Amino acid sequence: MKIGWIVLVVIFFGACKSSGPAVDKAASYDNYSEDLSTYLPSYPNYEKRINESEMVDVEASPKVIDDQLNQLAKNEYNKRKSDPYFNGYKVLVYSGLDRDKAFKTMDDLEENFPDIKADIQYQQPRYLVKVGRYAYKVEALKYFNLLKDEFPTARIIQDRILRKEFSAPSQDVDVEGQN
Repeated sequence: MKIGWIVLVVIFFGACKSSGPAVDKAASYDNYSEDLSTYLPSYPNYEKRINESEMVDVEASPKVIDDQLNQLAKNEYNKRKSDPYFNGYKVLVYSGLDRDKAFKTMDDLEENFPDIKADIQYQQPRYLVKVGRYAYKVEALKYFNLLKDEFPTARIIQDRILRKEFSAPSQDVDVEGQN
């Protein structure tokens, strides 16, 4: 048993011996050279191509399609303008099943933030308290940052919003709540 331990210790120390540097000196690489030019990509001389290309009159060029693009943009604008809704963003302050909590959230909003108008919606089986009508998420972030301290569960959601130019078919029905 003792001999086994001694052999094991000798093997262990023998394995730990350093073998010396793998490379003798940096000078051994002085004569090294390798040609990689066959593997490098070749790029055309852009200055030569610019000088060779003839100058084209922009107005006469068939590549100019500004009139067509303007017409397409105008058609898209008119199509979207005729749609009574647009996709936008709102800040969802409360979402839950408890009607009393929804109305309490509305009261807290009116008390703490009188300049912010909140809407309550019922989408069976839950109540939603939403704030704002924003076309871009960046606009909603301003109010979200104001509200998140008081209402930590608030979040920004996408919603379909009725345009101001269109009136609701009936004052008794909340058209945005139907989405």
